[in-house]
Amino acid sequence: MELAKIRSWSDEELKTQETQSSEQLFRIRFQAKLGQNEGIKKLRELRKDIARIQTIARERSLGIRAEVATAAASGKIKSASTKSGTTKSAKGSR
Repeated sequence: MELAKIRSWSDEELKTQETQSSEQLFRIRFQAKLGQNEGIKKLRELRKDIARIQTIARERSLGIRAEVATAAASGKIKSASTKSGTTKSAKGSR
């Protein structure tokens, strides 16, 4: 699921979607225990979707996204595209 799509949902829709995803995750875990390994990829995606939904709900409860959007609009936070310099990859530094 895309983050922009999740962010556009209301608080009620977030709760509903989290509940539905959790129930679906339970069913897939149950099937996996029975030996049906067809839903392993779906299981991973559902776990990530639930985490995204919970993160956005938590951001809203703390008011984090509003602060970031306001600071970015006023020019206090530089975007990634305006930063200069290069970074080393984790593999290259070992």
